[in-house]
Amino acid sequence: MISSSKFKAVDFYRKIPRDLTEASLSGAGLSIIAALSMVFLFGMELNDYMTVNTSTAVVVDRSPDGEFLRIDFNISFPSLSCEFASVDVSDILGTNRLNITKTIRKFSIDPNLKPTGSEYHPGPIPTVSKHGDDFEEESGDGSVLITTASFDQYAHQYAILAVNFYAPWCYWSNRLRPSWERTAKIIRERYDPEVDGRILMGKVDCTEQINLCRRHHIQGYPSIRIFRKGSDVREDHGHHDHESYYGERDTDSLVAAMETLVASIPKVFRELALEDKSQVQNDSVKRPAPSTSGCRVEGFVRVKKVPGNLIISARSGAHSFDASLMNVSHVISHFSFGKKLSLKMHSEMKRLTPHLGGSHDRLADKSYIISHDDNKANVTIEHYLQLVKTEIVTRKSSKELKLFEEYEYTAHSSLVHSLDIPVSKFHFEPSPMQVLVTEIPKSFSHFITNLCAITGGVFTVAGILDSILHNTMRIVKKVELGKQF
Repeated sequence: MISSSKFKAVDFYRKIPRDLTEASLSGAGLSIIAALSMVFLFGMELNDYMTVNTSTAVVVDRSPDGEFLRIDFNISFPSLSCEFASVDVSDILGTNRLNITKTIRKFSIDPNLKPTGSEYHPGPIPTVSKHGDDFEEESGDGSVLITTASFDQYAHQYAILAVNFYAPWCYWSNRLRPSWERTAKIIRERYDPEVDGRILMGKVDCTEQINLCRRHHIQGYPSIRIFRKGSDVREDHGHHDHESYYGERDTDSLVAAMETLVASIPKVFRELALEDKSQVQNDSVKRPAPSTSGCRVEGFVRVKKVPGNLIISARSGAHSFDASLMNVSHVISHFSFGKKLSLKMHSEMKRLTPHLGGSHDRLADKSYIISHDDNKANVTIEHYLQLVKTEIVTRKSSKELKLFEEYEYTAHSSLVHSLDIPVSKFHFEPSPMQVLVTEIPKSFSHFITNLCAITGGVFTVAGILDSILHNTMRIVKKVELGKQF
């Protein structure tokens, strides 16, 4: 049996009898300072342990989302009608996509950028293959020339008023004119305006009746509008809800369309016809005309990760536009690249990299308004965007890695005078490199080791200082007493 005295021989922490120890005021002071130092260093170490450390590197883009990039936007155009507003994309690889509608929404807006109704649904627009009659037989004038002064009179007098808004310089207007006049003669013979009173076909020269065309938001020529007497809004000073005609423009097609309009109105008495209480169904060649001259375009498009362009402009294959009157001023509410981060992912990103996020939507709330005068005609607004992707890799405790990414960009804008139709162009150029931000995890064992080092180090240093101070004071006392040491 091993005696207890042998166990005591290996004791690393031998105790000094309490009656052999001596407490001093200097020792008490050093003990308090040492305790406070331990608490301070412990707080510093804990703060360092809780602080996120990251490493940043620039590497070749290794996007897991393939070769496509999503662009989200919300842009308001006070002077561009939803009737012709088109979203197009192109890139340096030769990709051209015109009039994207599947992921785009349009809302008519007033000059204050407020929506004037529900979403603008253009519906399917038939392809116009017949812009007029094939033969060039002179037909004379069959339609009524309408001016600003006479428009309201005709609109209130006839149940159906079909108007051709045209410009003499327009090629498509000149193609339409013979068939429109022939159709007007045929309809006049079948439905005498003085006797029947259900339909009248007219025409408006927009180069002379500028205010009238502006009042009805005519931006492309020719624009065929169908006004219905039964939908007058009297409290709105005679404003008419009306439709746009997009069917074929030869005489036979126009006559058939006019016949369909007249057939929906019963011929009993002229007064009954003028009230037009019938419900008229829109066919495939008609759609509601925009109630205002402005449009808000929102949605997203997917493009290839190569330099390209997102263009918003007026587009039509059967209309002409007066470039000097087009105004693509706009206000950008939102314009961003990549997937939209959730609130949880956004807060996680801010935890790891507080400096990110400021350039994710750099164009937000920016206005590019052009006063339409002689010096600002034919102005294209261009935005040059350079974007770079930042990928963030984060780890919490022992959880597996989580990946998410954000695109940030710089923006430079300019006004460019052009002889073509003004457009709003966003030229984007993705960087082939990406910024990789990786969180550096900290070991809990390393944290405990540092705490032990702090405790032992402070205790040891305090002991050394106390020993030096105690011996110094003892030597001083001996010198005062004249003793040798």
